[in-house]
Amino acid sequence: MSLSIEEVKKIAQLSRIKLTSEEEQRHAVTISAVLDYMKILNEVDINGVDPTFQVTGLEDVIRVDESRDCNIIKELMAQMPEIESNELVVPGVFAEVIEE
Repeated sequence: MSLSIEEVKKIAQLSRIKLTSEEEQRHAVTISAVLDYMKILNEVDINGVDPTFQVTGLEDVIRVDESRDCNIIKELMAQMPEIESNELVVPGVFAEVIEE
């Protein structure tokens, strides 16, 4: 699968990453190679193979969750760059990026 430069630009925009034209070219090749490899993996016959999530037999040792008071909200909010209605204001993930 060959990824176009426009697709790389769109991915970079969604990721909020600025790329040079050289980087766009390089990433188009690299990402295309990864997608081609994934296509090969999709062709592997896995009929009769049970899903495996863990192969060592080891188990996690976990502790019981304990609730406790934590009164650092005001301290954390004081460090935030922009607050509105007691909530952190951040740029929208899917909002259009405006170049400065």
